[in-house]
Amino acid sequence: MSGFVNPQEVLDQLKLKESLVAADFGSGSGGWVIPLAKKLAEGKIYAIDILEEPLSALKSRAKLENIFNVETIQSNVEEIRGSKLTDSSCDLVLMTNLLFECDDKKIVLEEGKRVLKPGGKMLIVDWKKDNPLTPEIERVPIEDIKKIAQELDLEIEREFDAGIYHWGLILVE
Repeated sequence: MSGFVNPQEVLDQLKLKESLVAADFGSGSGGWVIPLAKKLAEGKIYAIDILEEPLSALKSRAKLENIFNVETIQSNVEEIRGSKLTDSSCDLVLMTNLLFECDDKKIVLEEGKRVLKPGGKMLIVDWKKDNPLTPEIERVPIEDIKKIAQELDLEIEREFDAGIYHWGLILVE
């Protein structure tokens, strides 16, 4: 992939079934939720964010685009059971541009694992180390996330470039 991260291109690599249940941890205003909701026309997407304002914007955008398979949840995924989802309830968990903002990345990955069904996948996309766009943020080395994944017995299915400024990782429960 070239250029800036393109949610549609990254999601296309996952070969998703239309009826899957997904959660987007740190969904913001829906940059990944909207394309995912269109792919999962018969499924459901939980958009989870700590802030109400972006979730409100997401609700409005979804309504404008006639998307009705998105449920927003205001919550902190950096807490134990922070997603408010039940155990083994999701086929897919997204964590895109989230981990660089988190103090305890392991808790976030543990929460993702908790809500994944057996065989479910976790898609993580975050900023590459020497990124000139946002020099002020602290990057999350992919090696650190792979180490946490191994500690949690998550299988690393694939590592990839998600554009010139982001890395991607697909983990399997």
